[in-house]
Amino acid sequence: MQAFLQTFQILSDAEISEFITLATPRSLVKGDFFIREGKICQEVAYIQSGILRSFRHIEKGEESTYCLSFPDTFMTAYTSFITGAPSAENIQAMQPTELLIIRKSDIDAFMAKHLNGLKLMKFIAEQQYLALEKRVFLYQQQTAKERYAEIIAGYPEYAQQIPLQYLASYLGITSRHLSRLRKEIPEGF
Repeated sequence: MQAFLQTFQILSDAEISEFITLATPRSLVKGDFFIREGKICQEVAYIQSGILRSFRHIEKGEESTYCLSFPDTFMTAYTSFITGAPSAENIQAMQPTELLIIRKSDIDAFMAKHLNGLKLMKFIAEQQYLALEKRVFLYQQQTAKERYAEIIAGYPEYAQQIPLQYLASYLGITSRHLSRLRKEIPEGF
């Protein structure tokens, strides 16, 4: 997490060290939940290893995966975290996952103590917004094949580790269509 925070060039080395002391490790096995819908999210996770997926239940027990999160990123049920309302989403480990967890109360105290902490949280919020906007635009402007190729290019070591049904849901296509795309686009193309 230290190297990740240094890339933002917002916190001083001393502030980074203090921020890291707020984190506690948590291990998830495949299928474990970071948060379940209906619960209030009061934690942020820094993903050290593994993959998390965010999904919602839709009609007739089906699930819609709308976010995949990879190592060296922060993850939370953002709306619940900000508002204190119960989460409408689930965040689940897709493989053994190592997290560093920071409680909201600790983040709030850090921001109250350090102006740069507030700047960091603003920056992270802006990055989350930009990622969401990019995803919306990709759905409007790119084909499923282009979206799949982008995942392979950005996360080649994880593309084959994501179960077919979750990756297909994330791409907005059927598992059958994704199987065809996998044949057309080899890994590491």
